[in-house]
Amino acid sequence: MAVIYIYTKATCFFCVRAKELLNQKELAFNEIKIDENPSLRSEMIDRSDGAYTVPQIFINDVHVGGCDDLFALHASNQLDVLFQK
Repeated sequence: MAVIYIYTKATCFFCVRAKELLNQKELAFNEIKIDENPSLRSEMIDRSDGAYTVPQIFINDVHVGGCDDLFALHASNQLDVLFQK
């Protein structure tokens, strides 16, 4: 089973879209709300090699990127491949 982490902010439209896609695919994920715990923002930036926008998504320790990256993987049928690793 894939382990998914998504760093988010409550007011982020792209975060909502990314979570909706994961929910639509019935995938459980761990949401890390950096607006509720700002110290986790630096963790996100370090973990994503400098990416500072949300969402930042990780599947099985692979940095997927943001919402557009997640949807691009989904459109190219590569998203399911990550879940199988």
